[in-house]
Parts: sequence; structure tokens; C-alpha cells
Amino acid sequence: MSIYREYDIRGIYEKELNEESVTRIGYALASKIKGEYVAVGYDARSHSPILFEYLVAGLNAGGKKVLGMGMVPTPVNYFTNYQEWDGITPDASIMITGSHNPSEYNGFKITVDKAPFFSEDIYALGRECESMDFPPKATRDVTEIDAVKRYVDFLVSEFKHLKGMDTKIVYDCGNGVAGVVTEDIFSRLELKTKGLYVEPDGTFPNHHPDPSEEHNLVDVKKLLSDEGDIAFAYDGDADRIAVLTHKNNIKGDMMALLYSMKMDKPTVIGEVKCSQVMYDELEKRGCKAIMYKTGHSNLKVKMKETDADLACEVSGHVFFKNRYFGYDDAIYATLRMLELIHDGIDLDAELAKLPVVFSTEEIKVKTSESEKFKIIEKVEEMLQNPPVNFPKIKDIIDVDGVRINFENGWGLVRASNTTPVLVTRFESTSKEEAKVYENAINNLIIEAKNSL
Repeated sequence: MSIYREYDIRGIYEKELNEESVTRIGYALASKIKGEYVAVGYDARSHSPILFEYLVAGLNAGGKKVLGMGMVPTPVNYFTNYQEWDGITPDASIMITGSHNPSEYNGFKITVDKAPFFSEDIYALGRECESMDFPPKATRDVTEIDAVKRYVDFLVSEFKHLKGMDTKIVYDCGNGVAGVVTEDIFSRLELKTKGLYVEPDGTFPNHHPDPSEEHNLVDVKKLLSDEGDIAFAYDGDADRIAVLTHKNNIKGDMMALLYSMKMDKPTVIGEVKCSQVMYDELEKRGCKAIMYKTGHSNLKVKMKETDADLACEVSGHVFFKNRYFGYDDAIYATLRMLELIHDGIDLDAELAKLPVVFSTEEIKVKTSESEKFKIIEKVEEMLQNPPVNFPKIKDIIDVDGVRINFENGWGLVRASNTTPVLVTRFESTSKEEAKVYENAINNLIIEAKNSL
């Protein structure tokens, strides 16, 4: 059951994801999909095509026909749900990917009727798979579609006004699947680009494809320093982006502020880890800012519910409904960022105008799956009557874990939905005060843990 996560299914190839488990997953999923067609693509991992065949066997046994798109970025997989393929619109899509996990991992990101299939739906699917017999054999029914060409054509058409722009662009695909589409898009738009580790290789020989970790950006930062005006880096399946200038590593919340500059009073959704600067600045501009739970599935659902134009996570998931379809797409986000530069926006100058705050990176506190949510509950309880020396609390937001607003900043502690850790983050107008908040909340966590 451990492979069935909050937002997706993820596990180790052969040990957890094998012919038996994956065929069952395909068969069980088939019963959750009303229509006839499921679009399936996969990432660069060596075992992804093997899992594709296992999954197809299960889907076919469950009465579904498969539209096979081969190796694609996750955003291309999402894109297929909004297209007709010889008169067929898929009723669901499944992306076989381990995202930025180590190379022995793989998994499935599932979309049903253009909405994420997650949380209790995934847990229930897991319980069903655990109890079922092995599915019956069925005739293989796969129709190949050229999703990459359709996607590339679409983006080249949408951003034809960028053709030939002077900006020197460097980027790092991390040997993930971004390179399947970047070369063609950049070439057809006649952009001045230089790429690193563009060739997909699921062993990730150069560095781990997680652009939220600074040590994975060393090579692209050097290339930016030597040859570029702006740099981009992608995770393994290209739904997360890092944006680097000579002065800034622009996190997802600051990206949202920049993107929103070219929108007419948009509704923007951020997660609980986003800087207060983002929320305050959006409100100042007359935009509507909504704080919501972390997780790409949560944000997609909230976007649909609120008809939001844009959503973001600090880690680099950026979701555009404005001029797009409402899912996270690092390639599309790249072109929207280049569009800002093309329109004369100086990214560093705009960021320099913002209030100065000191924010920590995500700080992870190891715990166990059984304890992590209990610790959060205990911390919430303790905050009702905090220690005498605890910083003065303005208010508490409990939409996802506990975000405590203090007089000059905030602190967050939440349970990760995917790993056995607590995630903390702290922000203040002074570095010293941010440390005070960090120490105060860490002491609560220790006390909560010891009381269990």
C-alpha cells in the first residue's frame, strides 16, 4: 500500500512496480474511467516502456483502448486531454514517471475527465488492487499518436511573436524528458539557446533532475555566468521549473508575481509555503490572492473551483489557466517568462522593488509515517496555550498544517503527503527574527514528538 501516495502512485521498479502490481493498477483504473480511450505516455527511465506494456495489459483487460504517445514530458501527457485524435478525445491520461526520484523509482500520474485522480481515490484504488485476482489476458489495443508534434506546433504558434528575440538563453534538462520538446521549440522560434544534458537518460548520469536543490544548478549557473542572459532548469518529467538570472534564483511564488504583471487583475492561488510578499503584493495590485494546500493535484482542483488564472508552488510548479489549460507545465512557463523579457520587463529590477524579507528554504524534519500527522495535531493543540516566551501570534492558518503569522513574519510546519517528514519554512523582515521563529517552532515540534 505504500506505493499509493496522496498525488500519484510511486515505487521501486520490480520490487514494488512489477508485472503483477502494474497490470492490476491498469485493470482497476479501467473501471474508474467512464469512456473508452486512455492516453498513456512515459518518461526517460529505462523501465518506463516495460511498465507501459504492463499497464496497457491491465487497461485492455478492463475494456479500455490506449492512445500511446511514447516518451513525452508530463505536460504533453496532460495536453492530450484537450485534443482530438482522429475524432477521439481521451477520457483519461496516465503518465508513467518517477518525476525527480532516483532512477530505480517509477510511478503514475493520473488524470480522469481532465481532473487529477488523487488522495482518497488513489488510496481506494490501492485497496482494490491488493484484494483482486490477476486480470484476465486481453488482445493488445494501442493506437500510436504523435502528441509531441501536436504540442510543439501549438506552443510555436502561441509564441510566434518571440521569434528571433535577442536574449541569450541557457537551460539544463538534467537528462529528463524536457529535451524531447525543447530543441524543436527553441529552434523553430529561432531563439539563441544553449542546452545542458538535453539527451534523455533515465540513469541521470550528470546530476539529479531536481531544480529545487541548489547543488543541481551548479552547471547551469556556470553556463549562465559565462554565456547567458537567463537560465532555466527542469525536473525529470518537466512539470517543474527553476528560473535563474545573474542576480536571482526566482522561486515559484516570485515567478507568480512576475507572470501576473501581464494579466488583468488575475485570481492567483499560492500554497502555504509561499512568501507573504506574494500575497500582499497581489492584493496591492487589485488581484485576488488565495492561500491553499501544497500539492499539484490540490492546486488544479482549487483552480477549477475558483476559476483562477494562475497558481504556483515555491518548488517551481506553475499552473496557467490564463491563455492555457490549467495544469503545471515547465516548458510553457519558460516561454511565458521569455515573453515578459520580450515585452521589456526587467526581472531583476521588478524583484528589487519588492519588500526585503529573509526566507529559509524548506527545512525537513525526519519523522515516521505513523507520527507525522499526530505531531501536527499536537502542535496545533499546544499553540492554543503557547509557552510564555513564544513570539506573539497574530493568527494561525490551518489550511495545510499550521502557518503561524507573527508580527514581522511567519513560520510553517506541515506534514509531507509523500514522505515521512515534517516540512518547515520561516520568513521575517530580519534574519535574526526568522531564526527566533524557527527555534520557537522547532521546540514545539520536539515537545510534541516527545509527548507521543
